Amino acid sequence: MTATTTTSGAAVIAAAKPHASPWPVFWIASVAVFLVSLDTTMLFAAFRAIRAGFPGTSAADMSWVLNAYTVVYAAMLIPAGGLADTHGRKKVFMLGVTLFLAASAACGLSGTVGWLIAARVVQAVGAAMLTPASLSIVLDAFPHSKRAVAVSLWGAVGGLAAAIGPSVGSFIVDAVGWQWAFYLNLPLGALSLWRGAALLKEAKKPESRRPVDGVGMGLLMVGVGALALSIVQSESPHWSATELAAVASTGVIALIGFVLWARVAPAPLVDLRLFKHRTYTFVNLATLAFGIAFSMMFFAFFFYMTEIWHYTLPQAGLAITPGPLLVIPFAIMSGRLAARLGHRPFLAGGGLIYACSGLWFLLVPGAQPAYLTHWLPGLILSGVGVGLVLPSLSAAAVNRLPAEQYAVGSAVNQATRQIGSVMGVAITVLLLGHAGLTHESFVPLYVCHVALALLTALLCLPVNTKPSS
Repeated sequence: MTATTTTSGAAVIAAAKPHASPWPVFWIASVAVFLVSLDTTMLFAAFRAIRAGFPGTSAADMSWVLNAYTVVYAAMLIPAGGLADTHGRKKVFMLGVTLFLAASAACGLSGTVGWLIAARVVQAVGAAMLTPASLSIVLDAFPHSKRAVAVSLWGAVGGLAAAIGPSVGSFIVDAVGWQWAFYLNLPLGALSLWRGAALLKEAKKPESRRPVDGVGMGLLMVGVGALALSIVQSESPHWSATELAAVASTGVIALIGFVLWARVAPAPLVDLRLFKHRTYTFVNLATLAFGIAFSMMFFAFFFYMTEIWHYTLPQAGLAITPGPLLVIPFAIMSGRLAARLGHRPFLAGGGLIYACSGLWFLLVPGAQPAYLTHWLPGLILSGVGVGLVLPSLSAAAVNRLPAEQYAVGSAVNQATRQIGSVMGVAITVLLLGHAGLTHESFVPLYVCHVALALLTALLCLPVNTKPSS
């Protein structure tokens, strides 16, 4: 298979050999994305342990250990996608991995919550740099006929990491402490960095470079960050309704300014013509809904297992594992079939299956543990639903985009999912982050889960990625 070089934008090719396999490039890119996705959910399991390690910290304040990462990651993804497209995908990818690893070590060494949050912010910048560049590297490495499978598998790697993050985190935190949830990144990240330096090659054309839209970057970061701040702090007693409204209004005004600026800027950060694609618009709306439901589900799993059924942390992690194990096979299957059938049947069908999992958890489990009959069936449904939806969203988002918009188009989609994750964490902490939880405390959360999953399926009905005959 001949390594590909794009005619516009910075391209990354596999190796000097004329018939080099694209799979080594795929795995270099995927290992880094695996770690990024793992970090977005692993701390669900470590939440209580980290809070216990910093006495006196409230659940609302501690949520920033999760959300500082997610907010900055979401705000930086689109700027990073633009940088990857214009300044070299290998360069941005390698710099992102380096920054991510250094910040991971700093997280584990943090002695205060403030330092931990600061290190998480830096870690998020590195994660945002490497994620869109990674997908562009994968897209450029494969011929068009095999991109549906490659991108679905790339999405499945990230989906699997996000799905097993809570399970892996529970065992690591219980065995060696919460610091090792961060130290775990170092060996695998170093492997990706080492192999990437040897195998990835950059080929840039001078005319492909364009100026960085600093105004757009600033407006986008302020907009996303302010909106996320207002959501995350909505449960905090230290913020008044007036203050929250002012922060949210600032975010809305900044995002409106971002759109207006993008319409007149000579080289805007995001080409608004992306959203003239009907499929791209609906996929991103579906991604937002699914991102909220996904983070709510996994965060709630640990609350339920430990607070209602009184499982230990390793027991809870083991109990959650069967669902994530289904993600990869269903993602591979849907990726192969999507090359012929399009992504719509898997997105809509997966959304309905995911809604059924939420309905199961709403109606079946009770206060007394009954794992095999009351929990496992719902978990299997959730694993199938995630396996069908999560990677297909990533693949469908970029399916009809031109090559020079891969990174930015992917970044917008990934940022949308992260914004949804922030909302999901904030809602879960609001509903469950207090003492004295009962079985009934979870009813509103699972009602939201079902509604968001159904909305995901509904939004995916207009999606059209079926290959033309």
